[in-house]
Amino acid sequence: MAGPPTMLSASATPTQQSYVSQSQPGQQQPAQQSQQLQQQPPPQQPPPGSFVPATTNLNPNPSRPSLDRGDGLQPPAIGRNLSASAVTFASRGGGGSLNPSPMPGSFSSELRSQLNLSRAGSRPDMFTLEKLDEDDGPTLERTLANLKDALSREMKIKEGSENMLEALNSKKAKQTKEQRQRVEAELNSSNQRIKDLRQKITDAQRVKVAPTTPTRARIDVVYSAGNGLRSPPSVSRSGAGSDLDEPTESPTFALAEILQALEMVGMTPDYYVSRANNLVDLFRRHPTLKYDLVWSVFGVRMQALLLSESREVVASAYRMVRYAISDLSSLQNIRTLNTDYLVTWSLAKDRKADVEREQALKFVRAFLDVKDGVREISRAVVRAIAAVAEEQEERLRPICLETLAEIMVRDPRLLVAAGGLAPLHEALADGSYKASESLTSAFLYLLDTPDKRQYLRPGRELEVLFTAFTDELSSNERVLKQSAKAISAALKTWSGLMGLSMYNFLAIKSMINAMVVQTGPIRETILDLLFSLLRIKPPAWATSFLAGRRLTTYGRVTNLKSTTPTKAVVHGEFEDDGGEQNFVEHYTALLLAVFIKAGVVPGLLKLTQDNENPTLKRKSTLLLGEVLKLASHLLPPSWSSEIQLLPELFIAAANLKDPNHFTASGVIYQISSVSRTLYRSSPSTNLPSTNNQMDLSVAEDHPKSNTAVNFDDATFRQLLIDSVVLNSSNYTKWNWDVILKLIEGPMTNGKRLEEAVKASKFLKRIMSFYRPFKYRFSALKSSRTTQKYVRVGCALMHTLLQSPEGVRYLTDNKLLRQIAECLAQCDPTSGLTAQDPVFSKDGLTDTLSGGYFPMLGVLSGDPKGIQMLDRWRIFNMLYRILDLKQRPDLIKLMLSHFDYSLQSHCRVLLSKTLTAGNKDIRIYATNILRKYATRPRLDAQGHEPVDSKWAIQLLVTQLYDPEVEVCQMAVKILEKACNTKNHLKYIVECRPALDHLGEIGAPLLLRFLSTSIGYHYLDGLDYISNEMDDWFLGRNDSYVGVIEASLARSFLDHQDEHTNRISVFEEEEEMEVDSHVPPHFYRELTRTQEGCRLLSDKGHFSEFVTTIREHGMQSDDPEMMVKVKGCLWAVGNVGSMELGAPFLESCDVVEQIIKIAQRHEVMSLRGTAFFVLGLISRSIHGLEILSENGWDAQTNILGQSLGFCIPNDLSQLFSLKPWKHVPVTTIQLPESQKTETTKFPAVPSRPRSQSLIKAIQAEADAKDPNSKGTVPEEIKRVELDPDPINQRILELVIDMANMVLYRRARNELMQIKMQKKAPGFSQPHLFRRVLSLLECHHYRLADRSMIVGLFEKNVLRAVVFGEDEGGGEGEDSEDESEDEPSQRQGVAPGQHGCGYNEGRGSDAEDGGSDDDDGAESDEEDSEGDEQKTERQRSISDPSGGTHRRRERGRGMQGF
Repeated sequence: MAGPPTMLSASATPTQQSYVSQSQPGQQQPAQQSQQLQQQPPPQQPPPGSFVPATTNLNPNPSRPSLDRGDGLQPPAIGRNLSASAVTFASRGGGGSLNPSPMPGSFSSELRSQLNLSRAGSRPDMFTLEKLDEDDGPTLERTLANLKDALSREMKIKEGSENMLEALNSKKAKQTKEQRQRVEAELNSSNQRIKDLRQKITDAQRVKVAPTTPTRARIDVVYSAGNGLRSPPSVSRSGAGSDLDEPTESPTFALAEILQALEMVGMTPDYYVSRANNLVDLFRRHPTLKYDLVWSVFGVRMQALLLSESREVVASAYRMVRYAISDLSSLQNIRTLNTDYLVTWSLAKDRKADVEREQALKFVRAFLDVKDGVREISRAVVRAIAAVAEEQEERLRPICLETLAEIMVRDPRLLVAAGGLAPLHEALADGSYKASESLTSAFLYLLDTPDKRQYLRPGRELEVLFTAFTDELSSNERVLKQSAKAISAALKTWSGLMGLSMYNFLAIKSMINAMVVQTGPIRETILDLLFSLLRIKPPAWATSFLAGRRLTTYGRVTNLKSTTPTKAVVHGEFEDDGGEQNFVEHYTALLLAVFIKAGVVPGLLKLTQDNENPTLKRKSTLLLGEVLKLASHLLPPSWSSEIQLLPELFIAAANLKDPNHFTASGVIYQISSVSRTLYRSSPSTNLPSTNNQMDLSVAEDHPKSNTAVNFDDATFRQLLIDSVVLNSSNYTKWNWDVILKLIEGPMTNGKRLEEAVKASKFLKRIMSFYRPFKYRFSALKSSRTTQKYVRVGCALMHTLLQSPEGVRYLTDNKLLRQIAECLAQCDPTSGLTAQDPVFSKDGLTDTLSGGYFPMLGVLSGDPKGIQMLDRWRIFNMLYRILDLKQRPDLIKLMLSHFDYSLQSHCRVLLSKTLTAGNKDIRIYATNILRKYATRPRLDAQGHEPVDSKWAIQLLVTQLYDPEVEVCQMAVKILEKACNTKNHLKYIVECRPALDHLGEIGAPLLLRFLSTSIGYHYLDGLDYISNEMDDWFLGRNDSYVGVIEASLARSFLDHQDEHTNRISVFEEEEEMEVDSHVPPHFYRELTRTQEGCRLLSDKGHFSEFVTTIREHGMQSDDPEMMVKVKGCLWAVGNVGSMELGAPFLESCDVVEQIIKIAQRHEVMSLRGTAFFVLGLISRSIHGLEILSENGWDAQTNILGQSLGFCIPNDLSQLFSLKPWKHVPVTTIQLPESQKTETTKFPAVPSRPRSQSLIKAIQAEADAKDPNSKGTVPEEIKRVELDPDPINQRILELVIDMANMVLYRRARNELMQIKMQKKAPGFSQPHLFRRVLSLLECHHYRLADRSMIVGLFEKNVLRAVVFGEDEGGGEGEDSEDESEDEPSQRQGVAPGQHGCGYNEGRGSDAEDGGSDDDDGAESDEEDSEGDEQKTERQRSISDPSGGTHRRRERGRGMQGF
């Protein structure tokens, strides 16, 4: 059976695939197997102590390179034959596999042999494979020759079978069916014979090269005493053909056995990869095994494998070393293996070695998983990763960028010193990296504190995000979206907002100007970005408005539940004492003030007057209306009053002589219309009481339907005709807007309804459309466009319940009976079945059949509707469906749409679900109670609030649920219900026991403190004193993490996926993470007089103030900053209550907090102080103190502060000054982060032209005749290596970092390699010096690959094994230095025999100095000087000149 395709088999060639077995091992005929057993050579004993693993070899030629083999990392599959435990390799083709599913992130799809090495593999008495005697040398060689001959024959047979099969495939299938089957059978048997022959060849070769190290000696070396004990052999394992997957030996013995197997030399890559995978699997099963490794033994084996010629073997070695990492000491041991050189070498390779490069990257990333592991990452490795990250088309670029970002967060000094900041900067600028938010977060982390901020340049890092908006030519839609996401992430953090607001909001102003100046998708993207940043959710009518429809038809916003009362907005709920602080809106107010300061309103006004793009004009008009609405709600009057005037627009409209007068007037009308519609379509949030809010919602919803009843007969009949229902039975031709208008208007009158029933077919056809078994409504696909049918159905149910005629008509109609029958199909006890039920799981998801539940929900909110549901036994069937627990989707639909405001079966169903459902259903049902326990509800008539005590009782019962998640949900809902004093009083009367919940129930107990009843109740339990001590000693500091995590969740985007399908479930609004403020002990304590007295007696507030005053401005001690944040939150929560005013009066803590918000060096601490000032502004006394210090806040119509406090002068808050940047040249890294510690001498910029060198020398001689002959400093040569060729190589490598000299230096290096046969490329000391240059200087990936590829592979081996420590210079370089000693002295010593002058003064190079891009014209210009210089050299040294001309000629021919 063929195995699944693996990750590493993507590049396998057809030839390689043909070698893979096409049939499953173990399905061979017995006769054929016995014939193969007879053909096998007689068993021979291996030498003592040898190790002969029972594993096959896929490659018959061990010396065959991995490139020719395609992919040699095919994972083995399980299989058995009669002779031994055989291992086969699965092909790439389709089909099942006996291998288990792979682990995520593994090297290949399997990367380990499914048959673990058994101890029997190394014991002669348990090993049943045929063995070849080592003593019989001629017999062994003869056997190998015979096996190879047989393999050659089988390969020819296989090739012939494949050709025959290919020929048969070109003919008709029916004619060649039998013949094709015979050929396929022959091909399968040939593949099996090839596999067996390769196995025998591998076994024979393994015996031939078996190591002589005894097994017991290896165990003693690898492990210390006590770890090498062997477990007794298991009697259930027979060695050969055992199917047991669990090894019976000890892990120490298994590890020693694998390491011994890896010690064998000359095996195929598959052999090493298989053992490597076994070792990784062993580390996974025994995680503590890596702590006992002896690195002196393990490391040598890993070094040998990392130096292998096979990429797959090197990759598996990286993987083994990665899994051997345990702690910081293991990283230090690994670095002693010289892995820095190996990783640098691997990352410099081309894309053909992606397997090796990927594992090398994972190996480096494993350092980051160890605490302080980044200190063991060298500068050379980071430089190599940065080179890969710079390549746009590089497949590994994303993981390299992510690695650089992680290094920057952990050690910014290392990243900046290694040049890793440039790739991150470039990725942000071009928007090519898809996860740009993660890179932005890394920069924001550095901007937060001054010690990390110094590594970034002020005004140069995050500002590149705006490049996509300001550069229209290089921007596309994808890049714009990526940049917009990154900017949104930056502006939602304090460090990003403060950094981008530097230089008088220069970056933000550039974005606003781009919105006005640029065209096309740039404007659209910036407008969408402003919608997102200001958290503006487009209204329901926005799509139609942008399409050009009039706003007059959208006076009343409809949704899925058009007949239910308007939901109260979360931030509009106010408790009796003024409500909790909404930090998200506070931050939005500040962000809005920043945009207004940057000129967003004039920019939008210019867009509204753009007549070229009507859609853009309407979108900017809508955004402007939303901005004006937000400004009136969030900003103080000093900010919002001036904005609402729009003086420029009215001046333009009043100038009747100006041709733009009509455009300005139209814009004013549009803005006015949008503002009115926005005001009508959303409830006000500035009301002081929830009762007034309920009255407003009632006044908004109900009078419209009453006024709509007054239609005369002619208008009513005309509407019936306009609906097209009377003229056609095809629902697609009906005018559903008119139908909805009729249903919600005149048909609420009983007489009009009776007329529509008796005098026309209007209602009959409408009801027929909704009947399930007509398969019209129930078969429609669910999408956003088809939701109008659900809305009309709900409105129809509501209208029919308003009059006796409608109730009578609905009772007699077949609609409810058929819905009940559909429910009966889901009830196994009803006896009704259907092949395709209407309420099937797929039907509820894909069709509108789930829309019947909102209609049932409308009926459940009316007593007459309850009677209808009870008549058709719908509740009985729902009870049985609930008991069976087989349809959770149906139960959720029922729970989410039923109305529980009446005491009916609905509440009984809900209470039963809360206790009898499974965990998910119980959590879902508990969340249903949120809107009944926390939000004011209206009855069916919408007049009086419904009692919420029943919901609170059910929630208190949920506190004793066995699942913690259910209890946690109930605590959160009850905690929010405590915002209303009546609810809080009733919860305290229920006296819930919360001791078993521990920390989960603590927030609810804190809310009990807000009333005197709860205070005395908790005081009697001795809760207050103990809790107060806990908060003062430690909980106050831990609250900082809780509130910051809550704020982080609140700032996350919860954008809906705009797809054509819509869920029929309840809107996910209530399922979101609760973003309200976690309760603070001192805030709840200050709500009562008793709590204030206790706080004053304890003296905690004064301690907090002292801490803020003494340590508030510190920025170098993280623990102290957390302490200060905790004190700030405590002071802010106390000051937010009216009873906390005496505490604020007793000290100057508000001024200290303002100082922190305006001047602190840590941006996150500034943000904490800003939010704390918002809390303080909620109290009247706190707002007065802030007003005296230049801060102001918005108030509601009663003068109560909303807590959205901002400074009158934004420059006071955004006062971050440019900091001193640390240059890269001044960064000093520790020795542990350097691969090469030897420093090169400073190499000055040397003149390239020989004539310039002579001119400088002559000028120096003329100035000082006494020092004639002395070489000036500017042309003096710095000696990098005693050998002249090595000196030249190093100089050329340095020149390759110079873009002016790059091409000439590269060509000359290749010329030295190909023609000069320089001995330096085989000298380890030169290799280390070149790597030092690669570590300290920037080179592109292709250049690094070329430079490293110049050296021999044995050079890397010598460096890794430390064989170059005392090597010095090579003999060749010493001979050359003795031959021409005079040519390395003097002013112009570049005339040595090899043709490389020390001052690089050849005139061929002169052309390179003036040529940035190596243009041929400059080379021609330098031809005359080249010939002149050659003639001068031939006069002084004729042989040398001839030699140089000959060498140069050959070099030009080579390139």
